[in-house]
Amino acid sequence: MAKKVALLQGNEACAQGAMYAGAKFFGGYPITPSTEVAEVLSVELPKVGGKFIQMEDEIAAMASVIGAALTGAKSITATSGPGVSLKQELIGYACIAEVPCVIINVMRGGPSTGMPTGPGQSDVMQAKWGTHGDHATIAVAPASCQEIFEETVRAFNLAEKYRMPVQVLFDEIVGHMRERIEFPEPGELEIIDRAEPTASPADYKPYDTSFGDVPPLAAFGSDYRYHVTGLNKAADGFPTTKAELVDAEERRQISKVECESARADIEKNEEYLTEDAEVLLLAYGSTSRSARYAVNKLREQGVKAGLFRPITLWPFPEKRVAELANQVKAIVVPEMNLGQMILEVERVIKGSCALAGVFRVDGEPINPGQIMDKVKEVL
Repeated sequence: MAKKVALLQGNEACAQGAMYAGAKFFGGYPITPSTEVAEVLSVELPKVGGKFIQMEDEIAAMASVIGAALTGAKSITATSGPGVSLKQELIGYACIAEVPCVIINVMRGGPSTGMPTGPGQSDVMQAKWGTHGDHATIAVAPASCQEIFEETVRAFNLAEKYRMPVQVLFDEIVGHMRERIEFPEPGELEIIDRAEPTASPADYKPYDTSFGDVPPLAAFGSDYRYHVTGLNKAADGFPTTKAELVDAEERRQISKVECESARADIEKNEEYLTEDAEVLLLAYGSTSRSARYAVNKLREQGVKAGLFRPITLWPFPEKRVAELANQVKAIVVPEMNLGQMILEVERVIKGSCALAGVFRVDGEPINPGQIMDKVKEVL
């Protein structure tokens, strides 16, 4: 039987992906260029018994998402860079309290209000380091409308599996472009729900690490009662200042994402013509579409170019990037900022090949010609 298809905007595809994943709550505040995510979910969520609420600001929106997630609802918010800036204190709360939720960031220029209707990729480091303190980060960057749908589903899965906020970063170009979407059948894509406690309510501890790095999470409103705080805490959820407990908690929260097995599960990349590449383009989001075209054109001109596209930005795929750096003569990183992801590449490759960037922040996309010119300059 033929699958259902539609011509959807990227933001609309994001909302549909959330519905497929089982989202039951949206708390947000309108902001360009992400508003259509909220508009679609305001219509679709009530149809399945879900709740949509427009809060008075982005701070309140993030607080509502945390509250809803703690009741057991798969929860999502959508915003842009300035909104994420306002949410940071509560994103930190979600990190330390280990609250699963999904944060959509449709990137635009900045800082401050910047260029609301133009594209940007300047929130890469914000996604990693925006909130203070040591914390784990998962962030993904889809490059097409179909991939926005699928990565939104995966973001919910990762949030539920690793009990933490997960960010989906795509830029205004992909958010507002329209492409053919093929909807997966129910059950075709894996759907993960959070692990629920098996202990009795009397014995339940919300941060009991005897179950592993990701403790089971009970829902508020059920028979389980427990304490949630933004402070470092013991297994029972109540604050502690015991050095060994604080240290163990901080390290566990990093380990649950950065350990080898978790990285293998979380990291997702695309490689195009990298087998014999002598120059590697490392690009993400809409810029990777220009980079792929540039690879084809460079190949026609006799330049052995290849593309590495990190779909998971955080954790950064450092092992594979280091391997490719030992194979090629040069890596070129095009991105719509003044050099953010290139810093991670530089850290990882440790000077093993030449490195150059193509940066643009004027509200226009990086075109293939700009990338090709830089490749010819560095070779």
